[in-house]
Amino acid sequence: MKTVQISLNSIDKVKSFVNDITKFDYDFDLVSGRYVIDAKSIMGIFSLDLSKPIDLNIYAEDNVEEVLNTLKPYMI
Repeated sequence: MKTVQISLNSIDKVKSFVNDITKFDYDFDLVSGRYVIDAKSIMGIFSLDLSKPIDLNIYAEDNVEEVLNTLKPYMI
């Protein structure tokens, strides 16, 4: 598992983020405080406080670099 901090501070960013990660078969969780939601769920993402950075847990054994390259626009 790899954890990175991301920022999703606009509706367009949330939509493009979900479109980008749904291309991968791995599981992704967003962690904000005590809340953990599926990162592929747009409704779940909008239930979080998007004004602060969010931790993204990536459950990938291989191709982690490819995932990280895709997530570069969102990483802090």
